[in-house]
Amino acid sequence: MQLRFTPEEEAFRTELREFFTTEIPEDIRRRNAEGKTIYPDDIVTTTQILNKRGIAVPAWPVEAGGQDWTPVQHHIWREEMALNFVPDLLPFNAGMVGPVIAHFGNDAQKERFLPITRNLDLWWCQGFSEPEAGSDLASLKTRAVRDGDHYVVNGQKTWTTLGQFAKWIFMLVRTDPDVKKQAGISFLLIDLDTPGIEMRPIQLIDGGYEVNEVFFSDVRVPVENLVGEENQGWTIAKFLLGNERSGIARVGYTKTKLARAKKLASEITTPNGTLLDDPAIASRLADLENQLLALEITQLRVVAGSANGKQNPASSLLKLRGSELQQQAMELLADIAGPDSLPVAGVDAAGANGTADVASPEWAQLTVPTYLNYRKVTIYGGSSEVQRQIIDKAVLGL
Repeated sequence: MQLRFTPEEEAFRTELREFFTTEIPEDIRRRNAEGKTIYPDDIVTTTQILNKRGIAVPAWPVEAGGQDWTPVQHHIWREEMALNFVPDLLPFNAGMVGPVIAHFGNDAQKERFLPITRNLDLWWCQGFSEPEAGSDLASLKTRAVRDGDHYVVNGQKTWTTLGQFAKWIFMLVRTDPDVKKQAGISFLLIDLDTPGIEMRPIQLIDGGYEVNEVFFSDVRVPVENLVGEENQGWTIAKFLLGNERSGIARVGYTKTKLARAKKLASEITTPNGTLLDDPAIASRLADLENQLLALEITQLRVVAGSANGKQNPASSLLKLRGSELQQQAMELLADIAGPDSLPVAGVDAAGANGTADVASPEWAQLTVPTYLNYRKVTIYGGSSEVQRQIIDKAVLGL
């Protein structure tokens, strides 16, 4: 493989960078860089600007609004989004239910849902995990029983991220309890305004309100909201999870955090100069930068090996190591903040971390809540333990 981008790829990067820095409002990008993105407004505004340009969902099929890009171009798009502090697109729309409907949905579902999903006129949330079905997702118990032209749904979902902003939820439900557990699952689309649905917030360890538990009591869902065939849900779920892991290493994002850590350390004075002169901090920064460079090279190798469009099992390496490096970068920022990281206030109505009215800098107060929040990245999209199992079997052949 070539580790240098072609002139055409560099020109593509320059074009994207110019668009991101001139068309995405500077205040949105600044808030994102500072960890103070306003939900849902900043995400909706950004998505609609990108969609107008035709680059909100480049990985979708071209006929559904995607782009006929090479894997390298997709890599550059993700990296430039991160390096220029463009907020992440809502994954439930762009990377999950959108591709599912485009691939498995019927014509009526595609016509109804894809345009509003692409433009974020409709905010989706995910209903997969249950109290006793997380990593072992196939053990889910939420039932959907056919009753004429409807399914009647009863059960509970949990860890429903950003569900407080959602209008619809896509769900895995059990439609046949008498077969092998993977074989009796279906994929439903449900309007959250349907009678019988209750959403309750879950406060996280960082003090934020980001996830929810959702209860379904005799919820009647039109059969037309079934995606694919009945009991085909496990196949659809595997397709969706493969899309979710695309770009999940977030190399560009971690680059911005290490650059911020280096800048902040150089501004904090110590008896011997600045914190950047401290051997322990300098060593951690250098080690993280080297590890991130190794991950980036591995990512480019995976991208180059994905040119045939097939899912590369080595992407599990990227997810595993990428999530660990994200956590290490957040820990480093908290350590640089030191005692100033400790005073933290409550949480505002949108779920963003608040800051206390004290002398310590705002950036420092946000480091520990962010560190705590990022414990999640080694769990979602397939936990580190699951990724190691995939690597054992599919990459190493053990």
